[in-house]
Amino acid sequence: MLFNSFAFLVFFPVVTILYFLLPHKFRWFHLLVASCIFYMAFVPVYILILFATIVIDYIAGILIENATGPRRKWLLVMSIVANVGVLSFFKYCNFFVSNIDAGFHLLHINASLKLLHILLPIGLSFHTFQAMSYTIEVYRGNQKAERHMGIYALYVMFYPQLVAGPIERPQNLLHQFHEKHTLDYDNIARGMRLILWGMIKKVVIADRIALTVDPIFDHPGSYSGIALVMASAFFGFEIFCDFSGYSDIAIGSARVMGFHLMTNFNMPYYARSIGEYWKRWHISLSTWFKDYLYISLGGNRVSVPWMYFNTFFIFLVSGFWHGANWTYIAWGALHGFYMVFALITRDARKNINDKIGLSRIHWLNNTINVATTYALITIGWFFFRANNIKESFYIFRKVALIPKELFTIVKTRKIAFLNLPGLYSYILPCVALIVFLEAAHIVQVKYRLTETFSKRPAYVRWTMYYSGLLLLWYCGVFDQHRFIYFQF
Repeated sequence: MLFNSFAFLVFFPVVTILYFLLPHKFRWFHLLVASCIFYMAFVPVYILILFATIVIDYIAGILIENATGPRRKWLLVMSIVANVGVLSFFKYCNFFVSNIDAGFHLLHINASLKLLHILLPIGLSFHTFQAMSYTIEVYRGNQKAERHMGIYALYVMFYPQLVAGPIERPQNLLHQFHEKHTLDYDNIARGMRLILWGMIKKVVIADRIALTVDPIFDHPGSYSGIALVMASAFFGFEIFCDFSGYSDIAIGSARVMGFHLMTNFNMPYYARSIGEYWKRWHISLSTWFKDYLYISLGGNRVSVPWMYFNTFFIFLVSGFWHGANWTYIAWGALHGFYMVFALITRDARKNINDKIGLSRIHWLNNTINVATTYALITIGWFFFRANNIKESFYIFRKVALIPKELFTIVKTRKIAFLNLPGLYSYILPCVALIVFLEAAHIVQVKYRLTETFSKRPAYVRWTMYYSGLLLLWYCGVFDQHRFIYFQF
């Protein structure tokens, strides 16, 4: 079930009203059934996969807690292997088969390996990682094993964040299912504001920008390097509004019922470095890799070369997590290179800034850092958004010709050959939406709207609500575009 669908418009209030009408002891069952219905709206049979992994990890958690010595580690390994095995089969099996077949073809071996006719279950990467965080935390002694199987199943299947996160930790979420939540106006108001803002980001900004971005990336050979750079810059805001919009709706839906989910985005395009960007973008995933993989590999407690390797490896795995395509692997490797290069050159860059006096002009230094970081992120989108690795390198070649395109513009005073989308029908609306988004961010930070909005006069609050609804109604794209991260 999509958040931006009529079905959810009915599903959400019905589930929420019944949640508060039911006695506390029955609420977990109600939410579990509702979550099953929500998930089965996609491909019903795949809920059996969820049930199987839930049973495995539920039993593993209890066994790990009761075990001692090496047996605890082996139980954890078996649980992780089971989860990663299911994820690998559905998400990466055909990727490996096709690449092995391509390797045989290069060696002139006619293997003709058959691809499996399987579909990737919606949100498999997300709830797999959430399930693994539970067994890992039980193993580390940070979380008691959950004895109530229904509560544990709800932890994995809680419908607001089931298919695209945030990827929660058991310490934050599990205990909330045992607590009794009362009907609270502040929770309802905050939650509904988040849902409204998330819907605006999704159907007004992301889906409308997609009308410009998708045709360009679907036919990159028909467009100039300048058009491709523009599309990549627009895509950065499309995917941000698409994914953070989903997170806002998820967090808001849970908040209405009294549940608190972790923040997943924090104005990532204001980051002054790639490292800071990853502390602001998809926070639940980046902290997951840091807590459970980077630290397990030794983190920064190892020698400097190994620390660089660990850093690069984490981003390589992160790229592969996003999808079974070389484009995502290249995107992850590029961000890994950014991070390692930044670590290696950190002292040199600081010395240069000190010598030229840039470090003393804070506003200029910050502006340059933000612009540079955003440019590097935009380059990464060339890989992420391209349909395949061949097209991504083709885009890079077209972008490399931009100086030639600019010279031709100056020489001929004509830009028609660039084949840019229509200025008034495509480019300006995208720019206007981005300006609106950033203006909203600036106002939110400057006036601390999240904390003080409830203290504003009623006419101010309701004027904002109605304005948001009107914007949604008149400017939204209501063709039920799937959220981009559903494919991961």
